[in-house]
Amino acid sequence: MRCLQIYGILFTMAPPALSSLHPECEYIFQLEKDERHCLQYIAEQGNSSTQGCLPFWDAVVCWPDAVVGETVHRACPAIFSLFRNNTGSVSQNCTSGGWSRPFPPYRIACGVDDDILETEQSYFATVKLIYTTGYGISLGVLSVAVLILLLFRRLRCARNYIHIQLFITFILKAVAVFIKDAALFSSDDTNHCTLSTFACKASVVICHYCVMTNFFWLLVEALYLNSLLLSSFHHNRRCLWGFSLLGWGVPVLFIVLWIGFRMYLEDTECWDINEDSPYWWIIKGPIVVSIAVNFMLFVNIIRILIQKLNPRLIQFNNSSQYRRLTKSTLLLIPLFGTHYMFFNFLPDYFNANLRLCIELCLGSFQGLIVAILYCFLNQEVQKEVHMQWLRWQENSYGVVSPGAKGSQMDTPF
Repeated sequence: MRCLQIYGILFTMAPPALSSLHPECEYIFQLEKDERHCLQYIAEQGNSSTQGCLPFWDAVVCWPDAVVGETVHRACPAIFSLFRNNTGSVSQNCTSGGWSRPFPPYRIACGVDDDILETEQSYFATVKLIYTTGYGISLGVLSVAVLILLLFRRLRCARNYIHIQLFITFILKAVAVFIKDAALFSSDDTNHCTLSTFACKASVVICHYCVMTNFFWLLVEALYLNSLLLSSFHHNRRCLWGFSLLGWGVPVLFIVLWIGFRMYLEDTECWDINEDSPYWWIIKGPIVVSIAVNFMLFVNIIRILIQKLNPRLIQFNNSSQYRRLTKSTLLLIPLFGTHYMFFNFLPDYFNANLRLCIELCLGSFQGLIVAILYCFLNQEVQKEVHMQWLRWQENSYGVVSPGAKGSQMDTPF
């Protein structure tokens, strides 16, 4: 029981890192390493001491042999210094009946707060509830948005094709998160530090691929918006195939490369712990580059729009179009991962709780916001849905509305 209590504290006190699901495992692994060294020490001692207390491992500290009446002092494990600055020592008496209980208890001697377990469990449970709710709502809304854009023929165009692909990546990302949680956290009894099955590794691979495709289709959106502003070129089928290859194909190359390195050079646990792994940059590197390029493209969009919106440089009949384009572009800026420009160049341990909230909690609602802004609030979509409603009324009740004569596409993207 004492071992389980110590392990529970270690699990909940470890700071979360964005590159792994359970970085606290490194502390558990350190304990396992200390245990191996202790068992090796015990084996080397053999039966050299037949009197007194024999050496043993108590799941936290290695105790040497001692004579009856001797008091042995041991410093708190080094890993406890990661939680508290002040670390003490634990003592045990060697009696004729064997070792006594350690005094003072590890919780007191090593400065471990008893309330941390409950507080941390409550915090992470709240975070999981928020991002599960966010991804669930986003999944439903995005699915409806994709159906709308696919069902109405008047809405089929290049920009909506790109929007659909982006919506699908958000859907896949949400599904991948649910699959990953089911594979890794389906049971409280699962040992996350030693879990290494095909199912859990496959769920991690799928999750990484969906995240990469999401970032790359955000990049495609930025490239498309820039091309709209720079020229009146109508994107042909070949151009859309190029966008599709960038959004869906390029991530496959990096994922396959990463799988190869993990299989042959770092096949540990469930492939979800990437801290200090050089191979993690095979996935993280392209994402960071796409975020940087995305940010520069959006800065360029703003620059172009500022120039084009100058009344002395544009024709009067184009003013409303560019103002509408400006509004939509500015709404996209906070949705295209610009906050990652700040976090990606900071250590994983920097303000971990803030990063956790932004990337999991707020990020889970990103697909919902994109669907609302670029489908449900789109005037073109609203008009087409309204026209279909009027046609249904006409077919059902014979009511003909003047607005049912036709609709025009009036949004730039």
